Amino acid sequence: MSLPVIHGRVAFVFEEIDFDVDQIIGVKNIKLRDPAELAAVAMQSYDPAFAAQVKKGDVLVGAMNFGYGHPHYPPMIGMRHLGISAVIAESFSPGYWRGEVAMGFPQIACPGILNFVSRWDEIEVDWTAHQVINHTRQDRIDFEVWSESDRLMIESGGVLGYLKHIRQEEST
Repeated sequence: MSLPVIHGRVAFVFEEIDFDVDQIIGVKNIKLRDPAELAAVAMQSYDPAFAAQVKKGDVLVGAMNFGYGHPHYPPMIGMRHLGISAVIAESFSPGYWRGEVAMGFPQIACPGILNFVSRWDEIEVDWTAHQVINHTRQDRIDFEVWSESDRLMIESGGVLGYLKHIRQEEST
């Protein structure tokens, strides 16, 4: 197993502390389940052209306590459908963090990230050095190291893959 390659652009920077991800799709759309429908309504109140501009591999960047509020899955299902590969934030709400890591969606806590990137900067995650590389600015910043279980969960594609991995380890 290996960690996913994350190399893309900063598709959007959420500067609001305690950002509630439900705002990405709007509370009125929180009951949608179809990934394509979620992607179609994503970011309409922030940037109506977002879906047309985002590319596979792009990332979202957030401020402190990103994901605050009720940890609903639909907003990030829509983001993944659009090609978003990870969220890098100053820090995360614990419930949001746990839910998205359990889905196999990389969440990277990186204090200082808001001052390190701008929208559309090209960045890469160096898992070995535990750094985010900003290719646009030719600079690097350290991010927080995951726990072993979080790393294995991301490598396994989420909680189901993680449990299968644990079961295989126990049977050998």
